[in-house]
Amino acid sequence: MSQSETPWLDEREMQVWRRWLRVQTELPAALSRALHADGTDLSLQDFETLVRLSETPEGRLRISVLAEQMHWERSRLSHHLRRMAGRQLVCKQDCTDDGRGAFVSITDAGQDALAGAAPGHVRAVREYFLDGVDADELAALDRVLERILERTAAE
Repeated sequence: MSQSETPWLDEREMQVWRRWLRVQTELPAALSRALHADGTDLSLQDFETLVRLSETPEGRLRISVLAEQMHWERSRLSHHLRRMAGRQLVCKQDCTDDGRGAFVSITDAGQDALAGAAPGHVRAVREYFLDGVDADELAALDRVLERILERTAAE
């Protein structure tokens, strides 16, 4: 498709797109500030990691699976997990089944940190994301996000 055939964004589309870009920056920043304001030592990425681990039956995942779930490069996640392990929030365990790869597990300290941070995080999600959105708007937003994720997941 040539540049002259490109369907450029109209004013309204550009406004919505730019707001979306701004939300992608400002919402995580606001949620991070809320975590710190509550006195937690967790970043938003720490919180997400701990949530994903805590939601598994054994409190652990293969590092490759966690990287896939979080849509992170494995090397980025490995560096992050190393920092979290240094704070005793997670621990790494070799996989004895096949000798390849490793597991990462949430520790008791990680569970405690998550339990301490979760109420404030939920309050912040409500304040910054859900408050002021009625049920119809939430349903519409859910449908839009689902369609976007369907198109991007196919890539």
